[in-house]
Amino acid sequence: MTEPADHPLVTAVKPLVDAMGAEILGADQAQPDDVVLSWEGEDVIAVRLPQLSDSLDHILAALERRHGKPLAELDRKAKQSVVRTLEARGAFSVRHGVETVASALGVSRFTVYNYLNRENAAKSD
Repeated sequence: MTEPADHPLVTAVKPLVDAMGAEILGADQAQPDDVVLSWEGEDVIAVRLPQLSDSLDHILAALERRHGKPLAELDRKAKQSVVRTLEARGAFSVRHGVETVASALGVSRFTVYNYLNRENAAKSD
């Protein structure tokens, strides 16, 4: 059998696993909460999903890379866009999500709530 790192399934899922902040393990290392992926009926790898709070940190880091600078250095319009993106990805359902996002953006929780309220008001119009 091909080593898991060289397996075509790993090549196919690695970008998604990396984007989620997950981890690829050998199928034999799978724990009950891991997702085991099979290829032609044979277990090849396990994917260990991150904790939700780790996912939020991973998403924030990815947004910083996308913008090319710390989120706190973005202008107001860009920060509002970041909040919309994070809301769409469920960031505010994570415990302390608003606080974490506010800290990353260099704004108050009140400001994040204002951005969210402004967005929700625009949706209902």
